[in-house]
Amino acid sequence: MKFTIPSKVLLSHLSAVSKVVSQKSSIAILDNFLFTLKDNMLIVKGTDTENTITARIDLLESEGEGSVAVNVKRMLDLLKELNDEALQFEIDDNTFEIHLQYHNGDYNFVGVNGADYPKKEVVEDDALEMVVSAEEITKGIEKTIFAVGTDPMRPIMMGVLWDIKPDSIVFVGSDIHKLVRYINNRIAPGIEGSFVLPSKPANILSGILSKEGGDVKIVMNSKSVLFETAGYTIECSYINGKYPNYNAAIPQNNPYEIIVDRTVLLNAIRRVAVFATEVGLVQFEISEGKIFVKSQDLEYSTSAKECIDCDYSGDPLSLGFNKDKIIEVLSNVKGDNVILRMSGAGRAGLFLPMEQEKDEEWLALLMPMRVANM
Repeated sequence: MKFTIPSKVLLSHLSAVSKVVSQKSSIAILDNFLFTLKDNMLIVKGTDTENTITARIDLLESEGEGSVAVNVKRMLDLLKELNDEALQFEIDDNTFEIHLQYHNGDYNFVGVNGADYPKKEVVEDDALEMVVSAEEITKGIEKTIFAVGTDPMRPIMMGVLWDIKPDSIVFVGSDIHKLVRYINNRIAPGIEGSFVLPSKPANILSGILSKEGGDVKIVMNSKSVLFETAGYTIECSYINGKYPNYNAAIPQNNPYEIIVDRTVLLNAIRRVAVFATEVGLVQFEISEGKIFVKSQDLEYSTSAKECIDCDYSGDPLSLGFNKDKIIEVLSNVKGDNVILRMSGAGRAGLFLPMEQEKDEEWLALLMPMRVANM
């Protein structure tokens, strides 16, 4: 079989597919792309057995049909060094020897029989389907994935929850200490269901869809979800388990409300956090119109304090948060001003943007730390 393809087009698609390939696979053939030639199209597949990406690339020319597995690292390393020009591949259907040519280059290497590449088990059950724009999927992942956990002892928290309603999709990320909920009412799937998409394929999916655009067909069965665009198919296994009731964790009665310039608060926390202890406690003393941001490390006889203006007229509050976690939350709030809502000192804090985009709602919950007198 033979085919001709622009080098940069091939590199772009292989780079996307390679992100699913595991660096430490115990199955040798998974170190390869599967190239399949059919109907003047090159179909490129990569997998780590849990997740699979397939790219479809139109060819300049082709002859014959068949498949061959090609080493991921060798192919990418070569393509990164080439200029944008037409590459001619010729593969021996019996020996799988690959002859690659371009205007002043000639390379020979051997692939692997494509028939040996693992095939994904087909799950035959009642599947649910919906169509969502790539932009809305990307936004849902990007607004929540930073809050996803990394503790393998809580695997269900190591992914983004998709809670699908007939008239909306709720995206949730949490690591127990913080929780982010993003409700998108612009999407109306017309179905109900839920699944937890692991962090790795979620990041890969977001990266691919941010460049693809258009509508995405989503097919959900009992074990996995498939995302299909014009150029790619991404199939991902779910994280098994029951996701905690995220709505129950969000306090509903929050009489204390503080409005503050997000950037001013964030920069003050970053400076004061330099003098925090190893546990990272940053304390907030909130009174009418003022927030004192403080930290202290008695072991090294250091302390820091800054005062910033805010919009608040309630009773004085004293609360503390981990410096890294509150910096992470504030860095992901959109807009100039942030609202902090509390049900009381020592209770979880809710962080919301002052202005929400139309037909959506974003909030972050952050658990407090115990505050000592400073």
